[in-house]
Amino acid sequence: MEPVPDSSPLQKVTDHLRLYDHPLLSFSARDHDGAVEVLIDLKNSSVPVHTYVFPIHPRDLDHPQFAWHLQHQLYDALHDYFIEMFTRTPQDRNSPTPAKNARQES
Repeated sequence: MEPVPDSSPLQKVTDHLRLYDHPLLSFSARDHDGAVEVLIDLKNSSVPVHTYVFPIHPRDLDHPQFAWHLQHQLYDALHDYFIEMFTRTPQDRNSPTPAKNARQES
């Protein structure tokens, strides 16, 4: 991991997030009620998709392996974010199966 200078908790998280570049997603951080939250947004999407937000716990900010903890949390959050983007799954009983798919399954 590339070293990042010591700074405020928000600046520390922001500086580490700058080390990540993704063609589909943007990452940012904000102060929220005295804590730091990481925000993940879908770039240039014509489909309305929510912003995924997760908190960084103070114990993680102070941990000597902060960079690795942040990476682990970020990767877990990416998984959760993409799962939350489903508009329908086989477990949705209230959403009718489109007729096109129903014919293909027969």
